[in-house]
Amino acid sequence: MRKEFLVERQGRTFCLYAGLLDLATQQGLRSIHTELIQAPTDSNNRVAICSATVVLDRDGVERTFTGLGDAAPNNVTPAMATCLLRMAETRAKARALRDAVNIGMAAAEELGEEEERSAQPSSPSAKGRVSQVVGTRTINTSGATCPECHAPAGKAHADRCSLARAAA
Repeated sequence: MRKEFLVERQGRTFCLYAGLLDLATQQGLRSIHTELIQAPTDSNNRVAICSATVVLDRDGVERTFTGLGDAAPNNVTPAMATCLLRMAETRAKARALRDAVNIGMAAAEELGEEEERSAQPSSPSAKGRVSQVVGTRTINTSGATCPECHAPAGKAHADRCSLARAAA
């Protein structure tokens, strides 16, 4: 990924959604489809959830990748609190694109306000949000990695990763 699409926050590097889209286009992006899973309402604490499906065509073989993204007033910056649907959709597309182009680092757009400030991967609120939506996430590719610890998926990984156990 080109340097212009990377940002550093408190010593950690994150990619930008624009960079993921650029890289996917170079690698044969065929389509991105999004779907609203849950609209933000008062009864669900204003949590928006979207899914994204990315299709790449590499050497005549289509490969499909999916991702989920959530956004709520407590995990976006105050300026984005009125843009929950867009934020959830961008986060979902970023997750699917990261898998499609084999990028293990998080996208800056996936960070919540607390995570953005601290940029710490082990923030308890970040783990709580990820485990809420990752249970239904599908990755249709061999060589998939865990969205929490980025280790290769498989039985050995599932035995030691809390997120993999929760999704099983």
